[in-house]
Amino acid sequence: MRKKLAVLFLGAALTVSMLGACGGKDAASSSASAVSASSAADASSASVQDASKAESSTSTSDVSAESASAAETAGESSASELEDGTYTADFNTDSNMFHVNEAKEGKGVLTVKDGKMTIHVSLVSQNIVNVFVGTKEEAQADGAELIEPTTDEITYSDGTTDEVYGFDIPVEKLDEDFNVAIIGKKGTWYDHVVSVSNPVPQE
Repeated sequence: MRKKLAVLFLGAALTVSMLGACGGKDAASSSASAVSASSAADASSASVQDASKAESSTSTSDVSAESASAAETAGESSASELEDGTYTADFNTDSNMFHVNEAKEGKGVLTVKDGKMTIHVSLVSQNIVNVFVGTKEEAQADGAELIEPTTDEITYSDGTTDEVYGFDIPVEKLDEDFNVAIIGKKGTWYDHVVSVSNPVPQE
């Protein structure tokens, strides 16, 4: 009887041991499956994030390219945005020695013809005898085309008049600085920076 009971207990113990081993294997398998699924999910998430970053970078690059193109187009169109005709425009300079006559209040007459612009400015005297669009070094090079003066009659606010020199200066673009060289009666060239802005159609 005791032997039978011992055999029964031994069988039961073996059964429990086998079930525990199987359960451990199933748990380990489930754990491994969970880890694999988590890794796959992380990899998928990383791929989505990388794709999103790449798309964002491409979109930003496209926007920058479009902005640069728009700015370039605006710069190109500024020279031809005016219809043919005459305008009053500001003639801005970097010097008190080279500027528009006070009777003209800093303005010149801008003429637009066939997409090309020229501004006529009346100066304060007849001391400046030539103007050149460019630097003084370029003005003194062989073949440089100097702008000759015109004689303009100026009427001041008190009714007095005077004769001064005026010049027709080519303008490539509005609101953009460009170099102008001048020479006076003493024969010395000087560099200046000028710009033309705020054109208003003349009646």
